[in-house]
Amino acid sequence: MATMADPNANKWYAKGLRFECTGCGDCCTGPPGYVHFNDDEAQAMAKVVGLTVDKFRKAYARKTEFGWSLREHKNAHGFDCVFLDRITEPGKALCKVYEHRPVQCQTFPWWPEILSSEKAWKATARECEGIGRGDFVPIEHISIERDRTPK
Repeated sequence: MATMADPNANKWYAKGLRFECTGCGDCCTGPPGYVHFNDDEAQAMAKVVGLTVDKFRKAYARKTEFGWSLREHKNAHGFDCVFLDRITEPGKALCKVYEHRPVQCQTFPWWPEILSSEKAWKATARECEGIGRGDFVPIEHISIERDRTPK
């Protein structure tokens, strides 16, 4: 009887990777970029801030060639996501819509481009203090999150 080969067996991270979010907010700031969201995510975030989706988009989002993206505001850290809160808990960077943040945010650092090579992972680790911390995250979990990342 033939057996199916494990598609994860040859991944450079087959034994898992260490990651633990420290709440530093470095993944929510930096050079200008995109935090894309879909209609369902817009609805959920709009509900959190008490607005209709249309008013939410006008207040917190911008239309890009790729779809809707959350706005950013420039400060000493770079370009922070509009929902990044550095005031409520000094020393931490909190997301005001954390429970309903876009899948793009939920799946960091398990994005395909970050997992593409050990070199890419280590480059991201220079910007994210949570990489290399905490318990090992098994490849099964990494693969699920990687595959949820919006294309």
